[in-house]
Amino acid sequence: MPLTHGAIYLAQTDTTAGLLSTDSARLNAIKGRAIDQPVLKEVDSLLTLTNTLRVPAKFKNRVRRATQSTFIYPNHQAFRVIKDVMHLGFLQRFTQMYSTSANKTGKGFVYQEALEMCDVVVWDTRGIFAGKPSRIFQINQSKILPIR
Repeated sequence: MPLTHGAIYLAQTDTTAGLLSTDSARLNAIKGRAIDQPVLKEVDSLLTLTNTLRVPAKFKNRVRRATQSTFIYPNHQAFRVIKDVMHLGFLQRFTQMYSTSANKTGKGFVYQEALEMCDVVVWDTRGIFAGKPSRIFQINQSKILPIR
């Protein structure tokens, strides 16, 4: 099946079951959130990230070495560079996608609900399961603050 921009994909991300799309408004609508609420973006490489925004020089090594970590940058955009080989194989077909957990806002993961929220299921050998969410850090020009 060909990959479609704007479709909602249910996939096992590097951390937990996730919904991914190139359309953030669709993700927010399906999760019952405000259409304009910011959504995390997963990118396939540091090159893609640096083509999108400027990482403060003081934290470039930290961002480059981080795994399963989301960083909120000074422009208030959140990005995670994916290094997990299985998830990266899917993400590289798009280079970057919006991503959110595959559950209703404020609720736990329910497989049947996740299936109803997506257009396409992306299977790999791990299956799809709720795992530990990524760590989240807020970056400003002088420090990194842990959020989660």
